[in-house]
Amino acid sequence: MNDKPVVLMPEDVDRLLGKDAQRSNILAAKMIADIVRTTLGPKGMDKMLVSSNGEVIVTNDGATILDEMDIEHPAAKMMVEIAKTQELEVGDGTTTAVMLAGKLLENAEKLLDSKIHPTIITKGYKIANEKVQEILKEISLRISFEDEEVLKQIAITAMTGKGAEGSKEKLSSLVVKALRQISKHTKKINLDDIKIMKFRGGSVENSKIIYGVVLDKEKVSDDMPASVFDPKIVLLDCALEIQNPEIDTRISITSPEQLQDYLSQEQKIIKQMVEKIIHTGAKAVFCQKGIDEYAQYLLSKAGIYACRRVSRSDMERLAKATGAKIVSNLDELGMEELGTAHRVLEVVQEDEKITFVDGCRDPKSVTILLYGGAEHVLDETERAVIDALGDVSAVLKSGLVVAGGGAVEIELAKRLRDFANSLNGRIQLAVLEFASALESIPEALAENAGLDPIDILTELKTRHNSGERNIGLNLLTDNIEDVLQSRIIEPYSVKSQAINSASEVAIMILRIDDVIASKPKQNSTE
Repeated sequence: MNDKPVVLMPEDVDRLLGKDAQRSNILAAKMIADIVRTTLGPKGMDKMLVSSNGEVIVTNDGATILDEMDIEHPAAKMMVEIAKTQELEVGDGTTTAVMLAGKLLENAEKLLDSKIHPTIITKGYKIANEKVQEILKEISLRISFEDEEVLKQIAITAMTGKGAEGSKEKLSSLVVKALRQISKHTKKINLDDIKIMKFRGGSVENSKIIYGVVLDKEKVSDDMPASVFDPKIVLLDCALEIQNPEIDTRISITSPEQLQDYLSQEQKIIKQMVEKIIHTGAKAVFCQKGIDEYAQYLLSKAGIYACRRVSRSDMERLAKATGAKIVSNLDELGMEELGTAHRVLEVVQEDEKITFVDGCRDPKSVTILLYGGAEHVLDETERAVIDALGDVSAVLKSGLVVAGGGAVEIELAKRLRDFANSLNGRIQLAVLEFASALESIPEALAENAGLDPIDILTELKTRHNSGERNIGLNLLTDNIEDVLQSRIIEPYSVKSQAINSASEVAIMILRIDDVIASKPKQNSTE
């Protein structure tokens, strides 16, 4: 009995153990980092993503590249997850986070080759990350929310190198105006309150901000006015029609008179509904559900502009922009539930009719309209604007910025090396490798700009060692200079989150020493 082998798993189960598992995971993570490395910075290159059905995306946005890629390796999927987390938390810095994670794992591989245990490396990385967060907070600068020029510069830095770079002055102004408007009333900024709509035609310079909401809906009847000015606005999430019963119902009609009475009763109910709206003096109605044809006729006759089947998200934006309350029962409709705007009008864009609710007084929700000559240009412009919105909103939340152009990474690496000298044993080596990984950011910036990364790194480190902590790489001029004076600044929270996310995923991957093919999860309903 003792000689009989124990069969734990089927023979055909894939399994990687020890060093093989670590090498495989590190290699996959490095490959992901290498893919996005060339996109970093204002002179980064673009990637063309082609789907199986022929759809093409041209972008240098790290989050988009990783989200669109079809990735199989589990460790590579973990790298994609940190990019998604970075995008969700602060809206930018995905390429930095993925690159740092890849470099941390690459440097850890050197330590593994030197027979240093993964537990020692992960402990050193954790200590290094905590120290970096402390230093980063110390060297960050507080800015005033009223300094519009600084906020615009942050938006410009976020958009530099992307497809919208040629119109970054215009777009940065729109981004700052939109965010300052919605942040007037709350410190908790919700980027969903800024709607972005894209239209082909014209140039990016034609883009503008609407102090209200633009809906991809047309008025329900041609007989309704094409525009109404200074209207009172009603928002309904109940239907302006007779609801069908939820259970099967049979109505027995035996004569034409009974049929006429039945139809007349329906019309009477609908008329009562519409009269409640007319009685308030409203001139615009936005309904989340359906509007009956007879109701459309009555609304048209009263000179009321109406849209139906408006999405819930747009209804909430309309409520924030106009000050109206979303009404679920017409019996509750009163003057205090009404909203206002300067105008509601129907506009034709790209052969489609859309509705503008514009000129709202102090709106809590706004719309940015983007124009461009081609679909690819519009998509990349939208991604650039989303990154800029993420960066500026991050600054508005924290009030802190750091020097860009690789300056903050060089300063962090310098101070981390000084800190490492106070540590003993092999943990010191892990902290030093963490510092070396931070220097990969300015190195990649220089490389992507066609500059000699060794020369650039050497000069940056020399200048920082002499106490010039804001010296970085200005890739608009290819000079090494004080980037704060050049207004190359980035949000503190973007850098903090990127370093934190990168160290967390590196630690997680380094702790894996066994990769086993698991069985599929059973459906909980079975």
